Amino acid sequence: MNTFKKLAILGTTVLATAAATADDPASWNVDGSHTEVTFSVRHFFTPVSGTFDDFEMDLTFDQDNPANSRVSVQIQTASVNTRDQRRDDHLRSEDFFEASAHPTITFTSSSVRQDGPDRLIATGPLTIKGVTREVELPITILGVRGIPEEMREMLGGITEVAGFQAGLKLDRRDFGVGVGNWAATAVVGAEVDIVIAVEANRS
Repeated sequence: MNTFKKLAILGTTVLATAAATADDPASWNVDGSHTEVTFSVRHFFTPVSGTFDDFEMDLTFDQDNPANSRVSVQIQTASVNTRDQRRDDHLRSEDFFEASAHPTITFTSSSVRQDGPDRLIATGPLTIKGVTREVELPITILGVRGIPEEMREMLGGITEVAGFQAGLKLDRRDFGVGVGNWAATAVVGAEVDIVIAVEANRS
């Protein structure tokens, strides 16, 4: 059973056991059943979307001092899912992600800065297919809400919930993804839009 499925099944348990440590009060628990990693790329003229279904995230969010915030993401490349088995198998092959040799896509922030009232920029190395490049990941804070005391027991004891959305445009060729034969032509677009939507909570 892959990590995403485990997270979905254990979503309620995560809520019930969520707790920020005393040493790191800015630590948040990512709710995998309400978090997703999606992407979109054009096939000729038409955008085709997909997801990565197996991932792990660690999140520290300090609302008062964003520079203390951190985020790391590890995605299992083979979990790519565009709802077409033949296409997904091709994406896992050497023509694109070469998932057998490069099983993970990773991002770990080295710094986080405020870029507006509800916007952060996380800077750090992104590694895809063995190629690492420094990127800036814009993050929108969708909201932070305290849970009313009368609702906390129903929600497993959490006291706060927060939502974030990160978006990034990449040129797949910069990471050696789909640079051979026909894949380098206009059939598959070079620009890929990536969106990460995250729901997190703490007690």
